[in-house]
Amino acid sequence: MKIKKVLISQPEPENDKSPYSEIINKYNLDVRFRKFIKVERISAKEFRKYRVNILDYTALIITSKQSIDHFFALCDDLRVQIPETMKYFCTSEAIALYLQKYVQFRKRKIFFGKCHFSELLDLVKKQKNEKFLFLCAKNHQKDFPKLLEQTKVEHTIAPIYKTIPDDLSDLDIDKYQMLVFFSPVGIESLKKNFPDFEQKDKIIAGFGEATTKAIKKAGLKLNITAPTKTAPSMAMAIDEYLDNSRKKTN
Repeated sequence: MKIKKVLISQPEPENDKSPYSEIINKYNLDVRFRKFIKVERISAKEFRKYRVNILDYTALIITSKQSIDHFFALCDDLRVQIPETMKYFCTSEAIALYLQKYVQFRKRKIFFGKCHFSELLDLVKKQKNEKFLFLCAKNHQKDFPKLLEQTKVEHTIAPIYKTIPDDLSDLDIDKYQMLVFFSPVGIESLKKNFPDFEQKDKIIAGFGEATTKAIKKAGLKLNITAPTKTAPSMAMAIDEYLDNSRKKTN
């Protein structure tokens, strides 16, 4: 089966800077971005149940812009003022720059990787004297905490929002030959919105250990997985799959 239409269960990239641009042109793909999940902030009352005192920590680990918004909104609710000495460790420069919405941007306090969590951890490991607070979802993927545990730095997991299935009633799932997922909640959303969904010959891709496990648990066949040694990103994994498929047909 020739892959023409691809559904990626993420919001459309900002400013047309898509990591999928190259494979879209290379294989003449029709790609649609449609988020399968939505985010809700955890209330101050619920956060207090975790017994996490934000001011006990000297550094924050941040993996998304929405984490920043939810964190500072939570601090307002808790009446917590973040000190100027707080350090920020972000997975990408774009996320780091987004911090300017809330704090004065100083390079000596804000560190960032090149998009991959493993790159960020290299910076974290150099700051062993810090006490890190990892901002994440309540139903977070376990991949990042596992990697963080390996650094042996002092850290605490702080759930500040939760992800739940979005309403996909506007989506015609049957017209896509490839579906790409990035979280177990994405699979939950698929099953909730399309209870009669049958994979048949559709290609399913999953990013991260938790996502791939959820795909298999749902009784679906996993055709593409990332990250791998040869494909650290989902775009590269899809490229590998399509390239191998094209070679087999030639």
